[in-house]
Amino acid sequence: MSVLAHSSEPALRVSCADGVATILLSRPEKMNAVSQAMWHDLIKAIEELEAEATVRAVIFRGAGDNFCAGADIAEFDTVRRNAETARVYEGLNAKAFATIRNTRLPTIAAISGVCFGGGFGLAAACDLRISTPDALFAVPAARLGLAYPVEAMGDIVATTGAQMARYLTFTGARINAARAKDCGFLLEIVPTDVLISRADDIAAMLADNAPLSIHASKASIAAALTCRPEEMAHAQELGDITFESADYAEGRAAFRERRPARFEGR
Repeated sequence: MSVLAHSSEPALRVSCADGVATILLSRPEKMNAVSQAMWHDLIKAIEELEAEATVRAVIFRGAGDNFCAGADIAEFDTVRRNAETARVYEGLNAKAFATIRNTRLPTIAAISGVCFGGGFGLAAACDLRISTPDALFAVPAARLGLAYPVEAMGDIVATTGAQMARYLTFTGARINAARAKDCGFLLEIVPTDVLISRADDIAAMLADNAPLSIHASKASIAAALTCRPEEMAHAQELGDITFESADYAEGRAAFRERRPARFEGR
């Protein structure tokens, strides 16, 4: 899969190698701003990757020097012109974030340049985030006079803390990579020339581990953040499945035999 066949523009490219998928936002001339069509395509891309048993991890990155400047404001006079159209757009936007947040696949955002607005939300929905030293982060909703989707705001609070979430959304101010790491949004800051290789290395580690275990851990962490009874129950169910899995038997056997485990996700 190199380009989503259903896309109205070749602005979202998906490639897969060695169990790792890369989703590339490919509008460098617009700093990879996400069009309405691309939100649809992000949802479809994750759904298609989840159906591929060989895919174990997903990397998001932007073409050129930037990760993502956010939603394409040039479309707003049409797709967000009033409350009715805005609700439709926000629903699509929120569904894209939720699809990324809730996928069983572990996700990594490899960030360079700008990571603003919807791009920030996309990165916040991922499990892990790394960036280059020159990356800049902002949530400029207050400068545009609009509200940020409430579920996506949960991702910002979970990844930056409530106080930084208030600062970012109330002021629209930009913060640098060092400050984003200090508040917990970033896992690592890496040299620009190793961003892609470092993301690949992390993804390879994830791809080598037991998929059912990672899925259960994702669910448990999400449940710990929300404390919702239904999410707690779901996480417990996924955890119980691991103890009956062939991968658990393989993990024990590999430990006894002092060899790398070969997990199949079943």
